[in-house]
Amino acid sequence: MRVAGLVAGAGCVVLATAFAPPVAAAPMAAPVQCNPAQGQPAAQITQEPWPQRRLDFQEAWKVTRGEGVTVAVVDSGISAKHPQLAGRVVAEFDATKTTANDCFQHGTEVAGIIAAADRRQSHGVPFVGVAPRAKLVNAKFTAGESTNDNTLLPKAIQWAADRAQVINVSVSAPDTPALRKAVRYAQQKDALIVAAAGNVTDEQKGQEQKAYPASYQGVLSVAAADENGTIADFSNLKTRVDVSAPGEGIISTGPTGYIGGLGGTSFGAPYASGVAALVRSRHKDLTYEQVIQRIKATAEGGNGGGSGNGMISPMQAVTGLVQPGQQGATRQAAGPIDIGGEPPEDGRTRGIAAGIAGGTVLLAVLVAFGGAVIPLGRRRGWRPGRTRVVNGDQD
Repeated sequence: MRVAGLVAGAGCVVLATAFAPPVAAAPMAAPVQCNPAQGQPAAQITQEPWPQRRLDFQEAWKVTRGEGVTVAVVDSGISAKHPQLAGRVVAEFDATKTTANDCFQHGTEVAGIIAAADRRQSHGVPFVGVAPRAKLVNAKFTAGESTNDNTLLPKAIQWAADRAQVINVSVSAPDTPALRKAVRYAQQKDALIVAAAGNVTDEQKGQEQKAYPASYQGVLSVAAADENGTIADFSNLKTRVDVSAPGEGIISTGPTGYIGGLGGTSFGAPYASGVAALVRSRHKDLTYEQVIQRIKATAEGGNGGGSGNGMISPMQAVTGLVQPGQQGATRQAAGPIDIGGEPPEDGRTRGIAAGIAGGTVLLAVLVAFGGAVIPLGRRRGWRPGRTRVVNGDQD
């Protein structure tokens, strides 16, 4: 496995195998060294993060907070010891055979957006997840920002499909038969897959590639938007998009403390996954396709290219009256990719949406985190980080 471009201060190194003295019959594997970046204390969050104000998902809590729903985080793992995630993770799977813990921090950030516990009154923490009473399962498929083994993602998705009603995949990967098979399997199990539309750098503009699994039919594809609902300039315009969600200036849980200045479509996807959990908790009789229909139909309406049906609306998705077959205000021009189609000839690297510090950090986040977070963002260059899933070759 190749691991490249880790966030400053984060890393996951597997030491060489060590063998016991000759008197011992069996070899012993060396321990895994896992040193994720240190976050900031909750006291640095001095106001409610803007996605919570913008989406106002607390209104939907009058009806449901996600009780009875399990959401899978297919990512770099989850640090379940974080106070807002403690007791939330009910099962874990490590396709990398290293450690189910999060050595890269991305999976923990995603998990916090989905289901971080409400500690506003008890501990004065302004940040909270969209569905704070949903359960999580940890489906780890990568130990860092890159992996040469594109069989691990399908394995993690298939494992998650047996345990979760919603599967968050903040990943952009090659279109492979194994991935299509895993997505089909999840859909047959009535699991709703939410996927990031993918990030592009300035250098990639005009050469974007479709992101998978987001471009598959029956997957809820999510773009990144700012506080005004405008599509982020790094959000992939080649991928079919259903809805948009907050993806700039994001705050979430890290393996320790909190991380600010996050950006990328991979942070829009968990906001949509949280909404899907709320809907599935409230409307238990709906199929995954009907939940997607409801989320699309109740979105705010497209706001520029690549925004799909527009910003998600949690309260409307949970309580709105949606007619059978009703669609959102805006339809994406490009049709969905047939999940049964042939994979593209170029199965090489796609950018995985692990956006860290994408774009300019919003003023609200600067105020919220102040000088404590700014140095971290500067070290990252204030650009969305990208994890790459490589189809068997080195680059």
